[in-house]
Amino acid sequence: MNKAQLDYILKVRVPVTIFVIITSFVITYYVSRPERDSIGYSPEQPIPFSHKLHAGQMNIDCQYCHTTVTKSRFASIPPVSTCMNCHTVARKNRPAIIQLTEIYQKNIPLKWKRVHKLADFAYFNHSVHVNRGIDCAECHGDVRNMDVIKQVSSFTMASCLDCHRNAQLKLTYISNVKKGPENCFACHR
Repeated sequence: MNKAQLDYILKVRVPVTIFVIITSFVITYYVSRPERDSIGYSPEQPIPFSHKLHAGQMNIDCQYCHTTVTKSRFASIPPVSTCMNCHTVARKNRPAIIQLTEIYQKNIPLKWKRVHKLADFAYFNHSVHVNRGIDCAECHGDVRNMDVIKQVSSFTMASCLDCHRNAQLKLTYISNVKKGPENCFACHR
């Protein structure tokens, strides 16, 4: 390799290659961020369900369907029997309700797809938050206005710590709100 070829490689090819690599990384990082954080994640459910109709227009409390939210780590996905409390009489002729009724009569569990995901290595307890008066919308967004439920908040360590550290600013509707724990063991058990 002569000096002219080496100069060309060092002055043109190396900088262009480094620029392409850095640009590709930056674009990939920002384009894939919603997928990494699951923001906007909205899987198709086995039966269409409108939170806007049920929780919004009909004003059904979240805890009617998500029964364990005040006493468990998990909010629980409602069983078909909960849906059938109303749908044995309400809107029975709708295709989705007919399908729901068939599933109920066959005693088959409905496999709803989980929307809000937290990393497996992180511990979160719904009951601790709900029993302190923190509204579901703080993390799950304005579900009462969502026809199709989707994840609107990032469930990363940074977003949780931001709320724990700045609870007074974030949760203005709760009087005497305290900061949440910041020690590692609170979330990593």
